Amino acid sequence: MDITFENFKITPLDTNEGEKFFKLIDNNRERLEDFFSGTISKTKTLHDTYAYCYDIRQLVLDRRYFPFIIKNLKTDMLIGLIDIKNIDWHIPKAEIGYFIDADYEGQGVISKSLGFVIEYLSKTYHFKKLLCRSNSRNIGSIAVAKKNGFTLEGTIKKDYKTTKGEVVDLDYYGRVF
Repeated sequence: MDITFENFKITPLDTNEGEKFFKLIDNNRERLEDFFSGTISKTKTLHDTYAYCYDIRQLVLDRRYFPFIIKNLKTDMLIGLIDIKNIDWHIPKAEIGYFIDADYEGQGVISKSLGFVIEYLSKTYHFKKLLCRSNSRNIGSIAVAKKNGFTLEGTIKKDYKTTKGEVVDLDYYGRVF
């Protein structure tokens, strides 16, 4: 899957781009650490990031994880990530997570990208449901979800432990096909 729009390209994460992936994560580490804790913990150094990319390769082959990267075509820099995880092929359904580099927030890039990825997933894998989880304080993430047809299904109390050790409630948003 390669989708180009405006000056951006959405493509599966090329695990050979570990250095660019590390830079994307490192530039946004502080704002991502609470809700992308798995990715953050596995990309502390460039060496860690290359090892993580190697592990991702096998997860993709096993159809257990699908990471899509957003690239700025003018700068050749990675500026966002949309990942598909917790896949249940029996239904089929999956959880979707996303973030955009701080320099691109509020420009609609992540909302458009997410829409393209959702369309691809529904046509290619025939998912019956996608869900995303968000802390109620993450207004931007909630707005992106709603723009892409997700609706609030409920709040799960004390559902997630942040990297700082805080146990927080998460709002669950779903989209059915």
